[in-house]
Amino acid sequence: MALELLQLTNLQQELRATIGDSVAQLSVVLTDDAHIQPLNHRWRGVNRATDVLSFPMGEGGLLGDIVISVETARRRLRPEDWELQDELLFLLIHGLLHLLGYDHMEAAERREMEAAEQRLWTALGRVGTLRAAQS
Repeated sequence: MALELLQLTNLQQELRATIGDSVAQLSVVLTDDAHIQPLNHRWRGVNRATDVLSFPMGEGGLLGDIVISVETARRRLRPEDWELQDELLFLLIHGLLHLLGYDHMEAAERREMEAAEQRLWTALGRVGTLRAAQS
């Protein structure tokens, strides 16, 4: 888990540099299903684990918090598509876009968010087309 944390920290820095956000602070929590499930239940009313949750702060230079379940990320990982580091980067991008106001409840919102995910993915030097968000 320590290596994953180091990799995710580096990826977080890449992302912040890419979106040009040098002021806002962002925290990322890597956890497991046992810890993310109660958060998902409390804040979204969904009583199961999820891959990523975002909690916007929107004040005083604080962008917000992103909570990622590494356990769910591993379970949903399709090794033929990419490695765990790529899955964590995708979830970080997805969570970050939620903090920036993107959503995927409606079809038009989903298309806009997926396009933004793809732009960030490509801007970070990653290749290939992203799959649709599973969150």
